[in-house]
Amino acid sequence: MCIYWLQVHHLIEECIVFNMGKEECMDALFKHANIKPIITSTVWKELEKENKEFFEAYERRREEIPTEKETARRIRDLLSRTTI
Repeated sequence: MCIYWLQVHHLIEECIVFNMGKEECMDALFKHANIKPIITSTVWKELEKENKEFFEAYERRREEIPTEKETARRIRDLLSRTTI
């Protein structure tokens, strides 16, 4: 079981590299690695407990980065104001 948790831990770190939130990570690991969301959620919570400052900063940074949808909207707005 310990090795399994370490694998999930590693995959969560990969999700963080791709700026995923907890829900996105749970979905991705279930879809691509067949890991039940409850397992991912449990490991994520333990990581949050052990690394409280990191996760607080990570969530703040994620909130500051515009979503793909928001970025697309900004590009459309910019293009609509641009005349050729």
